[in-house]
Amino acid sequence: MNQQAPDPSEPTAEDTTQRQQEWVATMHGSAASEDLVLAHRDAPPPPISTHAVSRIERESRSASLLAIGATRSVGAGNRAIAEEPDEYRTCFERDRDRILHSPAFRRLAGKTQVFVFPDDHQRTRLTHALEVAQVATAIARALGLNVALTEAIALGHDCGHGPGGHASEDAFDAFIPGGYHHAVWGADVVLEPLNLCIETLDGIRNHSWSRPTPMTPEGVVVSWADRCAYSAHDLEDALGAGIVQVSELPPEVSEVLGQSRREQLHALILAVINCATATGVIGMDATYASALSALRSFNYDYIYNRPDSIAQGRAVIDVLTALVDHFIANPAMLPSSTNAEADPVTAAVTYVAGMTDRYAFDTAVRLLDWPAERRPLGIDLHG
Repeated sequence: MNQQAPDPSEPTAEDTTQRQQEWVATMHGSAASEDLVLAHRDAPPPPISTHAVSRIERESRSASLLAIGATRSVGAGNRAIAEEPDEYRTCFERDRDRILHSPAFRRLAGKTQVFVFPDDHQRTRLTHALEVAQVATAIARALGLNVALTEAIALGHDCGHGPGGHASEDAFDAFIPGGYHHAVWGADVVLEPLNLCIETLDGIRNHSWSRPTPMTPEGVVVSWADRCAYSAHDLEDALGAGIVQVSELPPEVSEVLGQSRREQLHALILAVINCATATGVIGMDATYASALSALRSFNYDYIYNRPDSIAQGRAVIDVLTALVDHFIANPAMLPSSTNAEADPVTAAVTYVAGMTDRYAFDTAVRLLDWPAERRPLGIDLHG
């Protein structure tokens, strides 16, 4: 049999780099014995206790450490569909993990926080959610609240946002009875398939200040953390983009909270903690609350409501409205998971709301002949 000559364009073993060869060499780990495999081939790791701490044991331990009024983790949790409890994870840890691995959470990486199509260092809805989780868990940990529940609410709180920021809510309002609210949509539509605990869904549904007070103190913490986080980091992004200058900040903000995101978040986190420890209520001293309001108002006036931002928000509304109309008229183009046959309007909104900024505008260009040059760039509305 004649052997075929090797194709010189095909890579060979000799073409692989030393780094690739080292990586391949770790494929099966390091055999410490016939029955034991280790990750590293040098000295074995230091020994640890052989006792695995079960969920039940951890629940018992945490019950004695949590503050009065904090939400306790119990069994599989309060869910719409009953489940068996996990052997090691608490019910709220499972919620956090489900949100973290969900497509809706991953898509936040491509959705507007302040900037549509952000540059490398500007926030997205994903980085916003992570920063809210950091602020919220810092407060919850200090107050003896349930950190896992706090983190789950924080990570999931914006999963109901559509592309283009809060402008998407204006676009979808006309199609949804009672209007479209990202918090309600996130809890009741986007994350509904995850069968999360009612406490987690309630915190997500009611994290906005225009909504009812959350049923748990952890949910209230997230509502404060959300406002503190975006007020500080939206300003930082606008400063980095040269849209505003530090010298323009109101004196009240500079004197009470400082001029950098780090200073502002440090002051705001302590303000919530100190208020709770002094009064037993999760809130903020009037001096700090006034400074936070001044910071947020400054952002509205100079960032969110600047003329370019308003114009781009209108472009978002026009594109998303046209897309929803298109899919209502052509329900066969919708994914089967949207249940378009039963309710084509809700299915169309669900599909478009799940899009990232770039996918929504690319789809408009491809399906609707939307002029590519009308794709919004820069600052977008924030509600």
